[in-house]
Amino acid sequence: MAGVNAMEKKLAEYKCDTNEAISLKVVRFPEDVDDDSTTFHPEFSHQVFGDDEIAFGYKGLQIQLFYTAGNLSTLFKVKYSSKVTEAFDCVEPDDVEGKIREIIPAGFTSNTDDFTSLLEKEANFKPFGTLLHSYTVHNEEAGEFTYQIHKVEISCPGFREYHERLQTFLMWFIETASFIDADDDRWDFFLVFEKYNKDGETLYATVGYMTVYNYYVYPDKTRPRVSQMLILPPFQGEGHGAQLLEAVHRFYCSLPKVQDITAEDPSENYVKLRDFVLVKLCQNLPSFAEDKLLLGFSADMVQEAQDKLKINKKHARRVYEILRLRATDMSDEKQAREYRLEVKKRLFGPYRKNQRELAKMKKCLRPEELVSHMGQMDTQTQHEELEKSYQDVVEGYRRIIERIATHA
Repeated sequence: MAGVNAMEKKLAEYKCDTNEAISLKVVRFPEDVDDDSTTFHPEFSHQVFGDDEIAFGYKGLQIQLFYTAGNLSTLFKVKYSSKVTEAFDCVEPDDVEGKIREIIPAGFTSNTDDFTSLLEKEANFKPFGTLLHSYTVHNEEAGEFTYQIHKVEISCPGFREYHERLQTFLMWFIETASFIDADDDRWDFFLVFEKYNKDGETLYATVGYMTVYNYYVYPDKTRPRVSQMLILPPFQGEGHGAQLLEAVHRFYCSLPKVQDITAEDPSENYVKLRDFVLVKLCQNLPSFAEDKLLLGFSADMVQEAQDKLKINKKHARRVYEILRLRATDMSDEKQAREYRLEVKKRLFGPYRKNQRELAKMKKCLRPEELVSHMGQMDTQTQHEELEKSYQDVVEGYRRIIERIATHA
C-alpha cells in the first residue's frame, strides 16, 4: 500500500495545469518573443484537455502558441523538463502536441528563428474587407492609437486561411466555443485592427472580431444573430467591444431587409455590453425622452426602437428600464416605488408561470408529488428571490448609467 501511495505521489508530479502551461502571444517586434510581459494565458482549456484542464505526463510543461500581430502566422512549440515514460514503465503521457494540432491549422512553424523572420513580412499585411468605422483611443502613457473596423466576406483572398488561425483563440477564451462552417455564405465577419508604426511604416495588428449569422425571417426579412465575439486579452478593457458592437449594429440598421439583431446564447458580459450600446443608441430617440420615460414603457418606444435601430421589444424594454432609472429621483419615495414596481412586474413573469404550472399540477399529481413541487415554488422564497433579482438588476443598470456618463 505504501508503495502504491508513493507511486501516486510520484505520478502527481507529472500533472500540469494547462491554463498555466499554455503561453499565448501576439508578436509585433522580435524582442516580444522573450518578453514575459507580452504573454497571456487561456481562461479555459477544457475543450482541448478535458474538464479538469490537466495534462498528464510532463514536468515543467510549456506550450507556446505565438502569433504575428497582423497575419497571425503561428509558432507552436511544446517544451518540458522531463517526461513520464522516461521514468516509469506502462504509463503513457497525454498527446499534448496532437491535441493542439487538432485545433490549429497546418502551416505553423516550430522554429523560433523562422517565426521571427516572418515578422519582416508583416509590413505586407493589410486588413481584409471594407472599412466600416475608425476611431482613436487615448493612452496617457503612449498617446493616441487608431483602430479600424472592417466587414469581410469569406471569399476575400487570403481571409479563409487567416480566419482559421484567428478562430483558434476562441477555444481559450469562450467557454462553449465551436468552429463555424465558413462555407455557409450567410456568415458575416467583422474585424478590429490597430494601426501602429514600425521603422517608419504603418502596420496593422489584429485586435478582435465578431461573426454574425443571417437567419431568414418570413417572408422577406433577415435576422442577424451574433454568434461569436472576442477581443484579444492584450486589448481588453479599452472599449473595443463597444466600438465593434455599435459599428455592427449601425451597419445592419442601414439594411432595409433586417428585422432585428439578436445574439446566440449571450454571456453575462455580452448582455452588459449590449445594454450599454443600445442605451447609447436609444437615449436620443424622441420616444425615450425623460418625460415619456416616467409615463411607462410604451408602444411608441417599441416601434421607434424597431424601426430606427432594429431593436426587438425585449431589448427595448431593458433600455427603457435603464433610462427610466437615470430619470428617476430614487430619493423620492413615490418615484422610487413606481420604478421598483415597474421592474418587478417584468421580473415576476417567470414566477407567475410557475404558479400556473402549479395549478395544473394540482389536477394531475398525487399529493406526495405535489408537495415536492410546491416546495420549489414556496411563496416566501419567491418574494425573496424577486427582491434579490431586482437589486441585482438595478446594480447592473447603475453601472451602465455610470459608463454612459463617462462617455458623454
